Amino acid sequence: MLMLGTPFETTYTAILMRCGLCRITLFFGMFSGLFDFFERHLCLENLIYIAAQSCLMKGALFMNHPKMRYTYVGIDSHKDTHTAVFIDCFFEKLGQLQFSNLPSSFDGFLRQAQRFLTPDTTFMFGLEDISSYGRMLTVFLKNQGLQVKHVNALLVARERKNQSVVQKTDSVDAECAARVLLSKFSVLPDADTQDLYWVLRALVARRDALVKQRAMAKNQLHTFITQHYPDYRRFFVNIDSKTALTFFMRYPSPALLNSTTVEELTAFLQDIGGAGNYSLAFAKRLLASLQDTTVQHQEVRDSVVISVIRQLRYIMEEIEQLEEALINFLPKFNCTLTSMSGIDTVTAARMLAYIGDIRKFTSSAKLARYAGIAPVPYSSGKKDTQYANERGNRQLNSLFYNLAVRLCYATGPSRKVMNSFFYDYYNRKISEGKTKAQALKCAQRRLVNIIWTMLTNGEEYVSPPLFDLPDKEPNEECKLGEVV
Repeated sequence: MLMLGTPFETTYTAILMRCGLCRITLFFGMFSGLFDFFERHLCLENLIYIAAQSCLMKGALFMNHPKMRYTYVGIDSHKDTHTAVFIDCFFEKLGQLQFSNLPSSFDGFLRQAQRFLTPDTTFMFGLEDISSYGRMLTVFLKNQGLQVKHVNALLVARERKNQSVVQKTDSVDAECAARVLLSKFSVLPDADTQDLYWVLRALVARRDALVKQRAMAKNQLHTFITQHYPDYRRFFVNIDSKTALTFFMRYPSPALLNSTTVEELTAFLQDIGGAGNYSLAFAKRLLASLQDTTVQHQEVRDSVVISVIRQLRYIMEEIEQLEEALINFLPKFNCTLTSMSGIDTVTAARMLAYIGDIRKFTSSAKLARYAGIAPVPYSSGKKDTQYANERGNRQLNSLFYNLAVRLCYATGPSRKVMNSFFYDYYNRKISEGKTKAQALKCAQRRLVNIIWTMLTNGEEYVSPPLFDLPDKEPNEECKLGEVV
């Protein structure tokens, strides 16, 4: 290897390394004989000028690293404005811009950004948010033929901590996004702006939000009703059923039933839930169980109960409408997931929304890692073990978990097995010495293989026939894979 010691050699080498020359040894192996000539005939200033010009020439030999082809732009997006920070391939900040989050401002932003573009490079943009406030900008940049990467917010937060920055500003976040974009250039995913999946995600997100609100409203209604009807569950198992809601809407407290006869209550219940479900004896038991729970300002508490029921009814109606919209929208994906027992239309829509375009995952192993199902290896010396992955898309992970439970376990009074293949597979893993949690994780991994194949090839799943397990003896222990 060439030993560099003279001022000329040291200066020339420093400039080449500063300009990103990857194969410095090869260069000096070819041109090392020129150093003596340079040292005898050129001054140091001329040498610096020649070296710098040679490295900045268009199409120069030294501009051969992929990261040197771009000027990196990190963007911190917000509702009203975006902040963009520009850096070069050496992590040096070139400048920053702030512009409005309006489509009419995007052209002006690109024009102003040209003054920060380093010679012979193009822009590479990185955004944390590509589906909400940053979506309009992402679509605009993609339509202009520019490259846009999705920068994980967790990586940006870690970069901010690594910089030992006390303050948190839009400028700092944008610069951290640009630094992550540069350092993780080859592994960051391209921004996905497909309208089809974006609309599906919006439907699924709205439904998920309403489901949470429904649970909150049910819990709130249960809190009030138990104060008025302590043993209401003897008569209405589901507090959000049509009959229960109509009954509590009309009689929010027992005092309102004092003047109601058994015949009137029977007719009322039969009009709601059918004559075969509510008999005269049922109405008698209901009236006999009433207790005097009247308190001061009872009419105010009754109005609160009625208000909660109105809210719960509205939420349930909205959920029904969204599920109908999902049923009508799902055929646009040519999805075959519903051919598997245990996957209904809503589950299939949620799975597609969380996975997105399956072409992003070139193998089922990548999908498993994305879902947090693939184990994480941990080895040191002779110790080699694996741990459960706590990262990944937790919503998708929950979907695979719930689906695996439905397929692997025998459920219900009839002890029906939904999928004999997964039932046998789960029990085989148990017999091999795995715990129930480990066996269920193996079933999730097998599910990922099947789901990935169905989405990639458009194949339908041929479910094995359902069967019931034989009845157990009174003292017989539960078989593996059963839920009782």
